[in-house]
Amino acid sequence: MKMLVITSIKEDIRAVSRIMDKADIPVYSVSETIGHKTELHAYLPDNWFGKTNEGTHALFFFSFTEAVKATHAIELVKEFNRESGTKFPIRAFVLPVEQSSY
Repeated sequence: MKMLVITSIKEDIRAVSRIMDKADIPVYSVSETIGHKTELHAYLPDNWFGKTNEGTHALFFFSFTEAVKATHAIELVKEFNRESGTKFPIRAFVLPVEQSSY
């Protein structure tokens, strides 16, 4: 068993949903988050209340699934990123699940 994690901007929710469908992963969870990207030499206290960097509305998708389905989803993400040319690519990761309660 693997844990598939996909991150994307909120605007790509339908694209990721299609990827999950094509990878035959019918059950997954989605969680909203806000992503921040700091400058290489940014100093956190300078940014504490002085700037209004609201971040990017993003989503985490995750599913516990078979290795072959997780691998297929990764390939579909790579394909989407190649074809879309977006400056906010979808990211995907596969993590091993060492134990479970079922």
